[in-house]
Amino acid sequence: MCVKPLFLAIITCFGLQTAVAGETRPDIAHKAILTLDSAQNLLKAAQETAHAKGWPCAVVIVDDGGWPILGARMDGAPVVAGIELAQGKARTSALFKRPSGDLENAVNGGRPAALSAGLLMMKGAQPIVVDGQVVGAIGVSADTPAHDDEIALAALSILSRRTTP
Repeated sequence: MCVKPLFLAIITCFGLQTAVAGETRPDIAHKAILTLDSAQNLLKAAQETAHAKGWPCAVVIVDDGGWPILGARMDGAPVVAGIELAQGKARTSALFKRPSGDLENAVNGGRPAALSAGLLMMKGAQPIVVDGQVVGAIGVSADTPAHDDEIALAALSILSRRTTP
């Protein structure tokens, strides 16, 4: 009895695809991920910017699914709920693959239906893009929305410095 035809028949019945001795595999897409090391570097860059400007804040880095990788609230951060706000902003940015302020602008621009998305639509988070793919987001809660975005964008600038020869 030949096992290979039986094996192929079984996997075909179950809709499974696999590579069997000499057969080609279907193309499989690969996606970039945000590592803990990269998240730590982004957090450090955000905190350095915030410290230099005198804007203590909360910073949260999330993956592409909006799940937290790393977060911290600096000493003297003015908003006690800042860590929750930063996480909500970052999650929103990661899931929508755009700055969280875009959704805030949609609501302020007359699109109240955006409120039904169930996410935090406040300025202060930016997507983290690597090789054209959103791999996560950084959310910041300092003292003003403009400062939040400035800190997030400054932290993201370390990515371009690392990839530029």
